[in-house]
Amino acid sequence: MFPIKQFALWKQHVAWKLIGVNILVMLIVIWLVGVSVKDFACLLVAQYQLVGEERNYFFDRTMHFYLIRASILAVVVAAIIHFVFIKKILSPLKRLTQSTRQLTSGSYPKPVEVSSADEIGELARHFNAMTLTLKQTEDNRKRMLSSVSHDLRTPLSNLHGYLEALRNGVIVGDRDLYLSLLEETRHITRLVEQLHQLSVWEDRQTGSIALSRIHMHELILRSTQSFQLELQSKNIELDISVEQEIIESDEDGLKQVLTNLIQNAINYNTGQMIWISGVVEHHEYRITVRNIGEPLPEELQELIFERFYRTDPARHRGGNTSGSGLGLAIVKEIVKKLGGNVGLTSKNNMHSFWITIPRN
Repeated sequence: MFPIKQFALWKQHVAWKLIGVNILVMLIVIWLVGVSVKDFACLLVAQYQLVGEERNYFFDRTMHFYLIRASILAVVVAAIIHFVFIKKILSPLKRLTQSTRQLTSGSYPKPVEVSSADEIGELARHFNAMTLTLKQTEDNRKRMLSSVSHDLRTPLSNLHGYLEALRNGVIVGDRDLYLSLLEETRHITRLVEQLHQLSVWEDRQTGSIALSRIHMHELILRSTQSFQLELQSKNIELDISVEQEIIESDEDGLKQVLTNLIQNAINYNTGQMIWISGVVEHHEYRITVRNIGEPLPEELQELIFERFYRTDPARHRGGNTSGSGLGLAIVKEIVKKLGGNVGLTSKNNMHSFWITIPRN
């Protein structure tokens, strides 16, 4: 049983496999060289009869002894050197294995130290990147569940309380009450609709996107028309500067992107003006929606397009589409599927949300 266990242990460790192969190669080389040297020496002694028969026998035995001792010494020294180098090479793999086990158990390990620029170092870098991505995904999932439950719990609790009171006759329904209940149901409907839109665009394959020729000047003007009443009520003016260009893309997707960007600018605008521009840049069309708002720290600018991210959670129940923290996430998902990029350029209280869409 012991040799079987040892053999199974040998099969499970790469280091022992490499050492075993190295020893086997060394033994074969030493055996071939030793036998060749011994035979050549014996041939010289026999051919030229340099010594007598008794001394010839002694020479033969001495040659055997030194060959065996030299072979054993060479194998031991080579094995030690080989073991040290192999252990150094496989040490990062051992750390990767431990980190993988830790990741499998549900906890996120610390980044693996990258000590080389070879294939093992590259594997360690990719593993660290994968771990970071998984952790960010898990954090986004937890934040999404927390935000969804919060956004649904409040209006549902209000609806339940009012309906319970109406049923028991504690309060009497009037126009203001019904308008309040209607606003709560609209909020829930908006949240569910945005979740549905995000899910649809996440699952949509690039080949399934319906491309059409789009006049960007007309599309941007049409997208702003639905906000005229809201802009007038908030005394906000639009400054539109758009280059005329025809691109091939998904019209419904781009309209949704523009709607979300403009709505976001209106909701968080602290000035009296919003600027919308569209310019042709090489093989792309760049749209920028700029407004004056509260200063946004640089470390938060990269998070602005993440799902359910809110710069000011206290303001998210303003009865707007971006209050759920999904508006800009939908923008990012649609633009990514259309082959473009999104970003934010912010300086003090001036914020420029931009997107680029391939012209063809």
